[in-house]
Formats: sequence, structure tokens, C-alpha cells
Amino acid sequence: MATIPDKLYFKIGEVGRITGVKPYVLRYWETEFKIINPHKSRANQRVYRKGDIELILEIKRLLYDERYTLPGAKAKIKQWQRERNNMQLNIKFPDPKVMRALKIIKEELYSIKKILTGDRHETSDTSLKSTV
Repeated sequence: MATIPDKLYFKIGEVGRITGVKPYVLRYWETEFKIINPHKSRANQRVYRKGDIELILEIKRLLYDERYTLPGAKAKIKQWQRERNNMQLNIKFPDPKVMRALKIIKEELYSIKKILTGDRHETSDTSLKSTV
């Protein structure tokens, strides 16, 4: 696989050299694969990111190495997107004791916020009224 330099942005010529895909083919793939959507610079030049280049390399692999047709490669890329979007992080739910403690802390913080934002004046006013 091609080595992608550690940069933020790449012009179309650089992407062509890195991927081995000619710029006119890259422009065509942009129309066929809506997922390839490089930003435009102030000079209206295409500016690709590392993720775009990785995707272009995957499309190239599907089309040239795996011999997929354009519709087949599109379907494979859509499937890959769905799988990536449906991936869930493996996060364990916290202990119920921790959740109760966090809830109490949250309630106390809201109480402090009320005191600091002006509800304190109402509290002090009512306490003054009851002493007068």
C-alpha cells in the first residue's frame, strides 16, 4: 500500500502521485463516488485529506485489483460505510452506585448554580422577610 505523507491537505497532483491514479480519473471518481468530496481552496483547487486518499486507494483496489465494476465498487463502498456507521463503541455502563453518586453531585452543583446566579437573592430576601 502507498505511504501517505503526514500532512493535512493534498492537491490533486499530489494525490495522483501517491495513489497512482491520474487527476482526470480522480475527478471522474468524484462524480461516481459521492463519498469522495474534497474541499476547495481559496484558489478553487481541490484539497484532499488523508481519509480521502485512503478511500481513493480502497476504490482503486476494488476496481483494479479485485476487478469490481463501478456499480459493484459503489455497492461495496456503501456497505463499508454502513458497517462503519453502525459500529458501536464497547462502553460498559457504570456501576449503579457510581451513577447514584453522580446524580447527587449533579443536583448539588445545580443548587450551587442557583445560589450563584441570583436565586440566592430570593432566598436571602425571604429569610429577611421572615425575620422582620
